[in-house]
Amino acid sequence: MASKHIRRGDLLAFARRVLIATLVVVSVLLLLLLIWYAADLLMLVFAGVLISILLRTFTEFLVKHTRLGYVISLALVALGLVVLVVAISWLVLDRIIDQMKQLQVLLPQAVQNLKGYIGQYEWGRNAIDSLPNLNDWVAQRGGTVVTKLTGLASSTFGAVINILVVCIIGIYLASQPDLYARGLHRLVPVGYRDRLGEVLSVIDDALRRWLLGRFGLMIINGALTALGLWILRVPLAFTLGVLTGTLNFIPNFGPWIAAIPAVLIAFMQGPRQGVSVAVLYLVLQSLDGYLLTPLVDRKSVELPPVLTITAQVLLGVPFGFVGILLASPLTAVAMIVVKMLYVEDLLGDRVLLEVEKEAEREGDEAAD
Repeated sequence: MASKHIRRGDLLAFARRVLIATLVVVSVLLLLLLIWYAADLLMLVFAGVLISILLRTFTEFLVKHTRLGYVISLALVALGLVVLVVAISWLVLDRIIDQMKQLQVLLPQAVQNLKGYIGQYEWGRNAIDSLPNLNDWVAQRGGTVVTKLTGLASSTFGAVINILVVCIIGIYLASQPDLYARGLHRLVPVGYRDRLGEVLSVIDDALRRWLLGRFGLMIINGALTALGLWILRVPLAFTLGVLTGTLNFIPNFGPWIAAIPAVLIAFMQGPRQGVSVAVLYLVLQSLDGYLLTPLVDRKSVELPPVLTITAQVLLGVPFGFVGILLASPLTAVAMIVVKMLYVEDLLGDRVLLEVEKEAEREGDEAAD
């Protein structure tokens, strides 16, 4: 009788463990399914988080150097950014629009000139014959291209709505960051809440540094590109510089995408000019890739190029341009989570602690 009792108790314990494991697996699958179906919304929320970090950075700077409260400082920062955007638009938007219209006219001419130049050679003629007709390709894939470029939005109106949603999310998160942080803390067991706070703090600091560094790189690359194109007397130098600076927010791919129209327009002035512009972009992007970006990444999150490119491809396929745009900060967040929760907590290797000590050591050496 006792053995039957024990056997029945073992069976009940085993059945309980199986039930718990099944519930855990089902819960994880349902969570993954929810994330997949709500992925578009989650991308918007993450973009809003980046906006909130940017707003909080300027707001905390204003609070630190004035006697104003946080809410008033945040309102002034938001208002100041709106005024800045409107002022820049009023000062240079007409010029940019005019040059963009010229760009739309010049690009097809540049493509035809390039075809004529390459068509002088037999290998060039074979390559041109193997390419699809540009007009037919655009007509067949126009809807797909527009959808990919707008990412979450399927129209201009949808894109405007998405931008407004991102801005509203950013303002709400920036206005009450502690409220949302406490909400996240309540979703985890009590014993893990302090660790969650550490992880969120590291992510917040890393994204803040990454954003500031990336905007700095955008300004530097845009200015150097515009200056170089102006020295080479390439038409639309200012607009091409703005385009390069804007696309520099996307590591790896952005600057090279911006180089395409610049090189095509330069080829209209002759092959030598086209080669000169290509060399200019190669030099500037080598400077950015091997010197400026590594320096910025060391102050935030050092992202391996292969990992970043892989993330851009994986997120670019389902989400288009928006996935490529947010791939780098998402990769930075994923790396921090893996390092802190897996490498440190599970494997016991204090990775971030060693990085902090190395940074302190470098700071002491620089001070000496």
